[in-house]
Amino acid sequence: MDKKKIAVPLVCHGHSRPVVDLFYSPVTLDGFFLISASKDSSPMLRNGETGDWIGTFEGHKGAVWSVCLDTNALRAASGSADFTAKVWNALTGDILHAFEHKHIVRACAFSEDTRLLLTGGIEKVLCVYDLNRPEAPPREVDKSPGSVRMVSWMHSDQTLLSSCTDIGGVRLWDVRSGKIVQTLETKSPVTSAEVSQDGRYITTADGSTVKFWDTEHFGLVKSYNMPCTVESASLEPKYGNKFIAGGEDMWVRVFDFHSGDETACNKGHHGPVHCVRFSPGGESYASGSEDGTIRIWQTGPLTDHEETKSHAANGSVGKVKVSVEEVSRKIGGFHIAEEGKTKEKE
Repeated sequence: MDKKKIAVPLVCHGHSRPVVDLFYSPVTLDGFFLISASKDSSPMLRNGETGDWIGTFEGHKGAVWSVCLDTNALRAASGSADFTAKVWNALTGDILHAFEHKHIVRACAFSEDTRLLLTGGIEKVLCVYDLNRPEAPPREVDKSPGSVRMVSWMHSDQTLLSSCTDIGGVRLWDVRSGKIVQTLETKSPVTSAEVSQDGRYITTADGSTVKFWDTEHFGLVKSYNMPCTVESASLEPKYGNKFIAGGEDMWVRVFDFHSGDETACNKGHHGPVHCVRFSPGGESYASGSEDGTIRIWQTGPLTDHEETKSHAANGSVGKVKVSVEEVSRKIGGFHIAEEGKTKEKE
């Protein structure tokens, strides 16, 4: 195998316990943002490009298992072991709504039109909350066959997608009928399922396999065996020509989508990788680990020419490094630093 170029990531400290979920917002007028879930009970919001800390959402009393941002990155949502899902003002950090559940909430997702919040967890029920009527009881979708691990929306909010912690497969639910219309069969429980940005593929990780499914006919398009048990996988959103996977061996690997060949292997985490996600433009990707850190990797390997261009576009690497070190402390309370805000808009 050819010698691969070593990637040096931006390392984002701040969480005191394992990082278990990551979510990138779409590109907004103020740039794009990255939110992280951790067992330390405090989700964090960062500048998606630089990793700079923006704020910490404080209010949960248990591990946070899932986080997401709405389309405009104005609201955040989180699912926690304290039996609640919370919706937050992403600009101020204030709690907008707290939805009580009967058990641990493992997953949450905003609908594309941002009006609804979908949750799932140990109580084996998918709940849909109307954010315009937060005091109303949720609509409960037909009982899940197992404890819910992850949820998502697709087909312009007409279809729900969920996986379970204890049984294989991804279930697709019709929103109107509340019934399962299709099951994507897998041998092991699906730990990660992501709908591609263009809506063409569902990327799943189960056991030591990454699979790609067609969202129109739900056929299996590609299936690749990984070098270890993987917890998460993500497809490059712009060209769809590569994907990343991370798992128990602590490495973040990059693969060619068409052949399945490994093209890069990024080492640096000191514990299993729980989540990997591509940024909305595909220029970088983030990994969250048992070691409590988030690492943001440049999509590569880069040629010297591309590297020069990239550094010129993103400011000097030294500057970014200092900035990340300055802001990536665990800070009580939530506030928006004016400097950070200005930087994001530049």
